[in-house]
Amino acid sequence: MDNGERQGSQKTQALIAREIDAYLLRHLHKSLLRFITCGSVDDGKSTLIGRLLYDQKLIYEDQLAELEADSKRLGTQGQNIDFALLVDGLAAEREQGITIDVAYRFFSTERRKFIVADTPGHEQYTRNMVTGASTADLAVILIDARKGVLTQSRRHSFLAHLIGIRHIVLAVNKMDLVDYDQGTFESIVADYRRFADRLGVKDFIAVPISALAGDNISTRSTHTPWYHGPSLIQHLESVEVDIDAAQTQPFRMPVQWVNRPNPDFRGFSGLICAGSIALGDKIRILPSGLNSSVSRILTPDGDAHEAAAGQSVTICLADQVGCSRGDVLAAADAPPQIADQFEVTILWMAEQPMLAGRPYWLKLATQTVSATVQAPKYQINVNTMEHLAGKTLTMNAIGTANLATDRPIVFENYDVNHDLGGFILIDKLINATVAAGMLHFALRRSQNVQWQALDVSREARAIIKNQRPAVLWFTGLSGAGKSTIANLVDKKLHRMNRHTFLLDGDNIRHGLSRDLGFTDADRVENIRRVGEVARLMTDAGIIVITAFISPFSAERKMVRDMMLAGEFIEIYIDTPLAEAERRDVKGLYKKARAGQLANFTGIASAYEAPTSPDIRIDTTKLTAEQAAALIVEHLIGPI
Repeated sequence: MDNGERQGSQKTQALIAREIDAYLLRHLHKSLLRFITCGSVDDGKSTLIGRLLYDQKLIYEDQLAELEADSKRLGTQGQNIDFALLVDGLAAEREQGITIDVAYRFFSTERRKFIVADTPGHEQYTRNMVTGASTADLAVILIDARKGVLTQSRRHSFLAHLIGIRHIVLAVNKMDLVDYDQGTFESIVADYRRFADRLGVKDFIAVPISALAGDNISTRSTHTPWYHGPSLIQHLESVEVDIDAAQTQPFRMPVQWVNRPNPDFRGFSGLICAGSIALGDKIRILPSGLNSSVSRILTPDGDAHEAAAGQSVTICLADQVGCSRGDVLAAADAPPQIADQFEVTILWMAEQPMLAGRPYWLKLATQTVSATVQAPKYQINVNTMEHLAGKTLTMNAIGTANLATDRPIVFENYDVNHDLGGFILIDKLINATVAAGMLHFALRRSQNVQWQALDVSREARAIIKNQRPAVLWFTGLSGAGKSTIANLVDKKLHRMNRHTFLLDGDNIRHGLSRDLGFTDADRVENIRRVGEVARLMTDAGIIVITAFISPFSAERKMVRDMMLAGEFIEIYIDTPLAEAERRDVKGLYKKARAGQLANFTGIASAYEAPTSPDIRIDTTKLTAEQAAALIVEHLIGPI
């Protein structure tokens, strides 16, 4: 190669390098659209995503060869390519031809980058759909042209709207199977529009497509000359998403981690969920209400003068003020709200129904607190938007209820800020997510009702009684001997000049809980009420003795958590079911066996025995008198 050829080659290489750099720069600054595909089972969601990837030439030759082989072996399209197999990664999904998990895929066009979540259509996997929708800007609701708008189509539309997705695409799929009939398309669109109007969806775009054949996916199809709108990808490339909306709001950053690598550095790390912050800005730490100012902002790229919503940063403050995980850094002149009682909308996602009054963990941003939900004000019929009465929420039910937390939390209405307004509920025993919800507003009572400071402390009340307050919580099956042993303990302590009070299950049902039945929800509420009474009595310095079946571990733990450490003593009166039934002093087992007594514990309703009680009494080995003496000795020492 002579010198001229060498120089020409170098210029060509430099030109190619500049073009590559320019392409990468354009790609870097492309806007990002997050969207989901959702709808009923087998409406073609996975096939649509597979077609999008195929049309954008994002399938490598080896992947295409594997797809062709899998299509012949596992596909649903005969010898043709089954695009759904590109997305359905789980073995169970491929075998059944359905989507179970949420599958995320990234692809890009010349104009925009995309992250798409393929969400499942089966009703029992609605929770997965909510997961995918929680970060989406747009929802593609697929409708099978042969089936029209189904219940799950409406449910997914309702959830998308509820979660805050404002851009809806109605993709009427499988038009090839109805001969691209314009009337069929327009009838489905009219039906969906009537539902959308009741839902409050202001606008949506409808596109007739065939994901399998590629009609109106990347380009307009000649099979639908009567359709004059954009292809699906053209709309996705051009839809305006207000990515700057969060940055125009007041500054908010939930603290995820206190960064303390050495004694000379202390910063607060988290994701800015709203607004922007700059050096010197005044901020307020909530819920404490302490004020300070920003002395330093650190990003993954080093120190910065300012940062905005969407960035993960570490913020240093000018003052040594208390701040920990779960606190929220906010603009000092426009802080969010603080409350402990709310009206909320809940999507229940667990197989076991919601139990009003049962404590669950509530996680909102980086805050985790204990929360209880009251019986729903109403459930929502996703087909008609009608409000229905109901005492609980079952799997996939949506309802509005009041919720209370055990301490005030920092929040904003969900419509204003999804991060500080959206929450999940977690079962305390099995640590599983059971519900997702949105905070609407704080109840007025949460602001008007405050704890009243008392001059006489609980310690002073206990000292004057010369005893340590405690709750002796007897639990066990009906007929186990709880009331008998509890009564003996009460008598022994009374003879020792101890201040006691016995709360018996039957006696409470005559007064405090006379309005409650024996459903699981009513049992939970009964124990909650007894726990509150027992807590007030311990504040008065009293030794409280309770005798309740209290069948659920969660409620016994709830009462334990109400008390100070060491004050709650769980006493398991361990009597085998056969022995309790043999005794049957009240004849309840006989009635339950005859079907005359519903929800009877041990027969038709479960009893969750304590796994590690403070005291276990085996009534097949100890008499009632021996058991009572053992309990008194545990409480106050050897007699």
